[in-house]
Amino acid sequence: MIFQVHDLWARLMTEDLGYVRFGAHGGDWGSTVTEQLARSHADAVVAIHLTDVPFGHLFQKPDDPSSAEKKFFKHNEEWMQKEGAYALVQSTKPQSLAVGLNDSPAGLAAWMIEKFHRWSDCDGNIESRFTKDELLTHIMVYWATQTIETSFLPYFDYANAGTLTWIKEGIKGWTGSSKVPAAFALFPRDISHPPREWADRFFNVRRWTEMPRGGHFAAMEEPELLAEDIRAWFRDFRNALPRHVSEDPDAVAMRTE
Repeated sequence: MIFQVHDLWARLMTEDLGYVRFGAHGGDWGSTVTEQLARSHADAVVAIHLTDVPFGHLFQKPDDPSSAEKKFFKHNEEWMQKEGAYALVQSTKPQSLAVGLNDSPAGLAAWMIEKFHRWSDCDGNIESRFTKDELLTHIMVYWATQTIETSFLPYFDYANAGTLTWIKEGIKGWTGSSKVPAAFALFPRDISHPPREWADRFFNVRRWTEMPRGGHFAAMEEPELLAEDIRAWFRDFRNALPRHVSEDPDAVAMRTE
């Protein structure tokens, strides 16, 4: 599933909405999907903007890590020991966990609110970053739709991908995402804070912004900081015409064929 999402987004942008070129932004699973967009649709993706280096790259540790990369790897290993149990459960027993959470609103709230508390720049006071209405709305979306199980499936899908899938992804990585211009906005209290040299191994990094505050849920915590960095990055790409099929007769012809 997670390995097909990027194709759906590309189809939406090019076939349904009619854009010839477009940019993409993402964080967490969104950064994985955005990287896959750049890998598989480099001809359409003008540039990408990420808030982290997709975690899957941690399985590609180099033989010559820098001191900053070594520190980063050590931090991630310690973090996984203390905070990573959720990912292991969601990767291995998503349906067992989902039954309990779908049966208990208190259990669902506890599972989700702990992440907002631990992964945000709140210094222990969650309401300094999120209102009760915001938190309850987030929980209610999952409770009313009973979709906590499907939200776990990307973890399971990623952890259980076969050898052929990884071979295909590796080939795409060599030919795609390293060519597309990339920008990174790093928030200090995010769960992962990679050094630039780690990002440079996988991406064509053109912009690197260390934010003064904010955590993992950057779009909720610091929407203005994030939006301004995205605007600043993509501003120079606005003149990379044509952007829409209406601006390019050939694109219209290709689409109608």
